[in-house]
Amino acid sequence: MGFFEKIKAGLARTKENIGHSLDSLFAGELDDDFYDDLEEALILSDMGAQTAMDAVERLRQRVKEEKIKQAEGARGCLRQILQELLQAGESSLRLDTTPSVVLFIGVNGVGKTTTIGKLASRLKGEGKRVLLAAADTFRAAAADQLEIWSQRGGVELVRQHEGADPAAVVFDALTAAKARGSDVVLIDTAGRLHNKQNLMNELNKISRVVDRELPGSARETLLVLDATTGQNGLIQAKQFSQAAGVTGIVLTKLDGSAKGGIVVAIAQELRVPVKFIGVGEGIDDLMPFEAQAFVQALI
Repeated sequence: MGFFEKIKAGLARTKENIGHSLDSLFAGELDDDFYDDLEEALILSDMGAQTAMDAVERLRQRVKEEKIKQAEGARGCLRQILQELLQAGESSLRLDTTPSVVLFIGVNGVGKTTTIGKLASRLKGEGKRVLLAAADTFRAAAADQLEIWSQRGGVELVRQHEGADPAAVVFDALTAAKARGSDVVLIDTAGRLHNKQNLMNELNKISRVVDRELPGSARETLLVLDATTGQNGLIQAKQFSQAAGVTGIVLTKLDGSAKGGIVVAIAQELRVPVKFIGVGEGIDDLMPFEAQAFVQALI
């Protein structure tokens, strides 16, 4: 299945949720009811009220400027506007030092460890030597799960015992990466600590270890969110963004959600780019995000 087909399939439930109403709208009249109904359809996709209002207001203005008379003619304008709303920064990973570091954060259950395994496989397929750091030492069997993914993807893993200091695991992993000539270190972190202050303290401690051991290295902090949680995911994203310098979003389980519009809300409200989307269970179903293909599949 090609790239566009995978995204289209991944958005099938969202399309099912709003597709019929959009098709009906674009087949109708370009009047006030059209704009009201369009805003409602976008909110139903979990784009969020403010983002939906902004998109529709931009569409009104553009239709006026371009003197568009038919509703069908507004479809292309809406696609263009949504692509613009999705432009929140560089969507590709910055991995231009050896080694580079990618830190994964997010609550338990969003598919964080699975995402790390899939990305490791993708990067290895691109010819990079990948090392995984099992720094989620609080959740039972988290390191075991990551080890299964490391074996499946044929990449190296550094782990310690359950309850070990996460920063110590990161130190060991970075030491190993330097010794073995690894290109990328992917770090799993705890999805739940007792409170926000503990979370910030733990992430800051890990960051200090990376700064000390790999000064000047390229670093990404990816927040993993579950698309099926919709606006709740956006609340999570805001909390984690305050606790850590998030450089990108990975949106998992998009194929299981009717709320694909949340991608636009995240990019617009957080001004953080979506870098990957998960559209299936397979090891190759974690895909780099492309705004144009996403909007084309959605609208």
